[in-house]
Amino acid sequence: MSGPSDYQPTNPALKWIEKRLPIFGLVHSSFVAYPTPRNLNYWWTFGGILSLMLGVQIVTGVVLAMHYTPHVDFAFKSVELIVRDVNYGWLLRYVHSNGASMFFIAVYIHMFRGLYYGSYKEPREVLWILGVIIYLLMMATGFMGYVLPWGQMSFWGATVITNLFGAIPYVGDSIVTLLWGGYSVGNPTLNRFFSLHYLLPFVIAGVVVLHVWALHVAGQNNPAGVEPKTEKDTVAFTPYATIKDGFGMACFLLFFAWFVFYIPNYLGDPDNYIPANPAVTPAHIVPEWYYLPFYAILRSIPNKLAGVIAMFSAIIVLAFLPWLDNAKTRSSRYRPLAKQFFWFFVVVCIGLGYLGAKPPEGIYVIAGRILTFCYFAYFLIVLPLLSRIEKPRALPNSIADDVLAKSGKKVLASLLVAFVAGGLLLGNVRTASAADDSHGAVPPSLKWSFSGPLGKFDQAQLQRGLKIYKEVCSACHALSYVAFRNLADPGGPGYSVAQAAAFASDYKIQDGPNDKGEMFERPGRPADYFPAPFANEQAARASNGGAYPPDLSLIAKARGYERGFPQFLFDAFIQFQEKGPNYVDALLQGYEEKAPAGFTLPDGSYYNHIFPGHAIKMPKPLSDGQVTFDDGSPATIQQYAKDVSAFLMWTAEPKLEARKRLGLQVMVFLILLSGLLYFTKKKVWANAH
Repeated sequence: MSGPSDYQPTNPALKWIEKRLPIFGLVHSSFVAYPTPRNLNYWWTFGGILSLMLGVQIVTGVVLAMHYTPHVDFAFKSVELIVRDVNYGWLLRYVHSNGASMFFIAVYIHMFRGLYYGSYKEPREVLWILGVIIYLLMMATGFMGYVLPWGQMSFWGATVITNLFGAIPYVGDSIVTLLWGGYSVGNPTLNRFFSLHYLLPFVIAGVVVLHVWALHVAGQNNPAGVEPKTEKDTVAFTPYATIKDGFGMACFLLFFAWFVFYIPNYLGDPDNYIPANPAVTPAHIVPEWYYLPFYAILRSIPNKLAGVIAMFSAIIVLAFLPWLDNAKTRSSRYRPLAKQFFWFFVVVCIGLGYLGAKPPEGIYVIAGRILTFCYFAYFLIVLPLLSRIEKPRALPNSIADDVLAKSGKKVLASLLVAFVAGGLLLGNVRTASAADDSHGAVPPSLKWSFSGPLGKFDQAQLQRGLKIYKEVCSACHALSYVAFRNLADPGGPGYSVAQAAAFASDYKIQDGPNDKGEMFERPGRPADYFPAPFANEQAARASNGGAYPPDLSLIAKARGYERGFPQFLFDAFIQFQEKGPNYVDALLQGYEEKAPAGFTLPDGSYYNHIFPGHAIKMPKPLSDGQVTFDDGSPATIQQYAKDVSAFLMWTAEPKLEARKRLGLQVMVFLILLSGLLYFTKKKVWANAH
């Protein structure tokens, strides 16, 4: 990829291989002796981070695929069983799901860096176009992967997005039918998406090889935007670039690890912890945050076909940048007007992301149309016009004359601005999904023993919560993802194996058929799961006034409320994950004897000021003195609500303590590694400067 290599192996075996397949010479010329501009800043590290994240996603994805079942009846459960029963399955799942977001964070920074420094200009046009192709493949792969858990948002996201292809004249309906494998999103759709989601990362890896090849042929761009002229302008890729990229990657992994081990569901939607139900449409169907700007463009245009064309054009227009911007000066550092318009474009993209999460109504539609115009105007009007009228500042004579030290603080400041802007976007995304009053009052934030990076479950509280579930909740609600043996697992209620077995024996489990072909009941065993109170959904609805009592295994992660910006940012640092328990606790205490004046309560419903819509079918489940605790805890509604909410947090996240314990070890290791790499980098680069 980088031309002839002077690498000469000394080992006889390596000489034999090199003579027949000069692979080591290729590696040496491409990743050791390859000349790298000496003024590259940390924005260039994100290219290496993207390679790392691609490898992480492929490895974790392959292992997850070994346990995943691509069938609409089993997909949701298989994902949960991976988290609960596979050794370190929770780690694989959270690394893969959060890795998708990290991948897109890195690729957006990588793309904006290319825009700012003109990395798409001659002779790097093919390099840039290959990057756009990779981005398109990433978006397709990410979308299909989001469908696989088969939760509510997965199902309805697939329904909405695939329906867009129906707007294509003549062939649209045929394309939709092909994607679905039928006449609605179902099992054939899931199988198609699983197959493509497994295949496309390897296609991405192939295009990445071409991307790196094109990079080594054309050479790397740099912040000054001038080509290397002498040996003083470059340094060897190894050790200079490798150690610098290694330090950047270690810092990025710290950021990544915080999400994986402490806030793994921070960027997700609670609705995706509800099994897919074609009969119940979520109040707000919102795609993952990295699709929101394009989703806003789609919705800003009233005509469906025009909206689809605009959405895809917003991506495809990137491939034409080398010809839309004819300015001779590459880097915006020396183009004052281009720099200002670039940051305006960044604000436009963030604004579109914000609007993509808002309901398409009122001022949001008008703002979306304005920002959509600004988005396309940047590429089709601003850049072509600037290339003709702008007078750039004088460029340095060479890379060696470019002073990197002056831009270091600017890079750090830009990173801080990007972080705050991203927090604003993500915070408002989450706020948007519960923007109307129908979502009920905001529950108060309570103190929980399991909160914070070092938090643990209170075993006595979990035991009290289990007792409440058994004596009150189990009459209507299932706990189908929790086995009796889990009661003796580390980090749980703290029962012994014998106690868990005794607890299981109190239940009657239907089994069979026996030798006579008949079903029979037997005492429960530790390997059994908590039995459902009803034989099927129809029986449950018939006994509850038409309402279907939800399974409580995941309720603490399937429910939540919005905290908005800037609290959303603070939550990332204080490791706030208690929205579900807070909501459940408040809901259980939120019943009122009478509905407020002017509120019409449907027949068979009860007023609850926390419940969305305020009309709930479930009668008030708790009352003072209903359950007696052996440890002398107060027999009050307030105590019951908090104890059972903590218990349901454990049922939803049984590996919480193990996750935090491993997270502490990983964070300490990465901090030490980052420090060592930083001082090593300073030592290595001392001679280069």
